Amino acid sequence: MIKKIFIKLARLMGYEIIDQNNFVSPTLNKELNEDLSDFNNQSIILPLGKIKITRKINSLLIVFRTNTSVEIWDQNKKRLFEYPKIEYSTRSLNSLIKSIKFLRKKLPEISVELVILDDNSKNENLEKIKKISQQEKNVKIISLDHNEYKKIIKEQKSIETFSNLASLLKSFEIGKDKGEDLVFFVEDDYLHFESMLEEMISSFQRIASQLNKDIFMSPSDYPYLYMNNEKTNILIGNKRHWRTINKTLCTFLTSKKLINHYWDNFRNSCIDRHDPFEKHLNEIYKKEICISPIKSLSLHLTNINSSYGLAPFINYKELWEENRFED
Repeated sequence: MIKKIFIKLARLMGYEIIDQNNFVSPTLNKELNEDLSDFNNQSIILPLGKIKITRKINSLLIVFRTNTSVEIWDQNKKRLFEYPKIEYSTRSLNSLIKSIKFLRKKLPEISVELVILDDNSKNENLEKIKKISQQEKNVKIISLDHNEYKKIIKEQKSIETFSNLASLLKSFEIGKDKGEDLVFFVEDDYLHFESMLEEMISSFQRIASQLNKDIFMSPSDYPYLYMNNEKTNILIGNKRHWRTINKTLCTFLTSKKLINHYWDNFRNSCIDRHDPFEKHLNEIYKKEICISPIKSLSLHLTNINSSYGLAPFINYKELWEENRFED
């Protein structure tokens, strides 16, 4: 009787009780090896305690860019496993949709929309993309119109470079115009773990609540970020560690608020080919927090000797095989 009264008082006062003998929390009615957090309310990590969630999340817009004809842009190399580009695009999309389904199951209160921006795929490839996208209920496919950007983007050395810049600018415009809260820009040569989106969303709100500001997030743990012995801070996310970084490629998650605030950087990234390509995006990270997971939530399927590299400590073959789409 006294124990029940004490538990009720603890709940009223906003405290959680840990029974380490039985490995349960009587105030949460959960075992301690379960997910103790309550989305949009509180984040609880054993043994670090509770974080009150002040940065609530209601919606996620995903902008997925596809180009099924260019094998590796700006390189004369083959990707890991050496398949035609369409195979990477379809497996990438399939893994992304798996992650969306997992997110809906775990956090059904979030509204999720997927926009696929396709850059002139052949009909047979576009049909494959459409077939995979039918697994998800809230999908829109948009075909890139190069003519929209001929007077905006500077003349480039190749049509592939112009096309990449146009596709990137269109994806940023979609994020700016259609996004309501969080926006995830995704390229079509990443394989994602099923838990990727749930971990990113839950970690975003925990860390943003602690910092009292929105952040940028990369889903991939890039080896090239370890090469310069740069100092970093380690943060606790939902179910893994995250580290602060000062560079990303063009696959990252952020908020509509930060897109609007740094719109000039987003737009200038696409007006011309810079060196590095992400120069104007990386300038943002001198002012804002950007983090990547340890270990990786996504695998960038580049050449195995690429300077960007494959995320370490992942079973590449297993992740590749389990995301093959069966017609």
